[in-house]
Amino acid sequence: MKNCRIIIDGVSLRGTGLKKTTLAEAARYFAFRSASRIKLPFREVTVVLQDDISSDEAHQAIMNVCGATDVITQRYDAMPGEEDGVYGELYVNVQRAVSYAKNRPRWSAENEVLLYVAHGMDHLSGADDMTETDRQKMRRREFAWIKDFLRTRQD
Repeated sequence: MKNCRIIIDGVSLRGTGLKKTTLAEAARYFAFRSASRIKLPFREVTVVLQDDISSDEAHQAIMNVCGATDVITQRYDAMPGEEDGVYGELYVNVQRAVSYAKNRPRWSAENEVLLYVAHGMDHLSGADDMTETDRQKMRRREFAWIKDFLRTRQD
C-alpha cells in the first residue's frame, strides 16, 4: 500500500471535514484495493481538487463535454524508465461533494469526497460503469472500501 505516491493538489477541502493528509491516506488505501483487484500496482496518482468552474474546464478539455462533474479520471501508461503499473490523475469536484451531501440524509461531504476518490481509483483499475449492472458493482465495491477505510481509522 505504501508504494503508490499520492499527490493532492488544487482547491481547499473547506466544508468537507477532511484534511489533505487524510484524503491522501484514503486515496492510497483505495489505490491498494484497486491494485489488488487487477494484480497491477498503482505507482502514482495526483488528486486535483476542484470547484464547479475548474471541473467544467477540465471536463471540456479532457472529455469534450460541457458542465461540471463529480470526478474525472485520466490513466497514463508508464514512461520509458518508469516501473510498470498504474499512473493517473483524478479531478475531484469538492464543491459538488459539499452541495450533494447536504441533500442526502446520514451522508457527509467527507463521505462524498471519499466516494469520488474511490470511484476514480476504481476507474483507474479499468472498472466501467456504462451499464446499470456494472455501475452497481462499482458502487458496492466503493462503499465497501469507504467503510473499511473509515473502520481502520477508528481502530
